[in-house]
Amino acid sequence: MGTRPSVRYSSLPQDEDSALRIYRTSDGPIEDLRYAYTLKEEIPWQSIFLAFFLLVFGTLFLILAHFLLTGHMKGESSQGFGFLVLGCLLFLPGFYETRIAYYAWRGMKGYSFSRIPAM
Repeated sequence: MGTRPSVRYSSLPQDEDSALRIYRTSDGPIEDLRYAYTLKEEIPWQSIFLAFFLLVFGTLFLILAHFLLTGHMKGESSQGFGFLVLGCLLFLPGFYETRIAYYAWRGMKGYSFSRIPAM
């Protein structure tokens, strides 16, 4: 059989007035702990740098594909299509994540750094 957990639970208050009380501890009064938590939004710098890296190299590959497919550079059209596919695969997620980071930095409504997955 399993052991009982060592966590001591307490029941929640039934009415709203008693839920908003101030707790007294040896350190002094503490406000209601439900509202004492503040969300600290950390900026996922590694993910933003990766997104910017994908954006830059995706753009570079799309430019190379354009030059190969239009004949401004020597090469076969299969090389141009390869760069086109790679450019799209790099550019799209890089643009998406960089756009979210930019809008979160600007403080636009609905955008935050928490929407960017951290590495």
